[in-house]
Amino acid sequence: MTNTSSFALTPEIAALVNGALDAGNVLLLAAVDQDHKPLLSFRGSTAVFSDTQLSFWARNGSGSTLVAIQKNPHVALMYRSASVPLLQFIGRARITDDSKERDRVFTLAHEKERASDPERKGRAVIVDLDEVKGVLGFTKDGPIFTHLVRAN
Repeated sequence: MTNTSSFALTPEIAALVNGALDAGNVLLLAAVDQDHKPLLSFRGSTAVFSDTQLSFWARNGSGSTLVAIQKNPHVALMYRSASVPLLQFIGRARITDDSKERDRVFTLAHEKERASDPERKGRAVIVDLDEVKGVLGFTKDGPIFTHLVRAN
């Protein structure tokens, strides 16, 4: 049964995202490049920024992912693990140069990711989520579906 409710990341989903790198389940980001072709990249720095936002630190501040986001902010992220078959995050990404947001995105990123950019040359990206959907696991009665949608 699908649980559609007002949008706010649950503590369970937040824990999955925030623990993804340590668990070996790095989130996969999908964007569309300037030629309208798919662009995929793993984002080990992905973290919960708020109950309706994710963030990640892009170490390569001029990389193709950021170029794609500047042209088309629509993105999706995918989480998968041995116990969670599929969790998809859909939203709109924005690169922020606001010092408070930038500092917070960097601080929320996993320490391994921060250590890879000690001079903070990268860029901060915040994803305003519109939808989260997938299968969180299984019970004896079947799959545990989740479907969170931002109200218009």
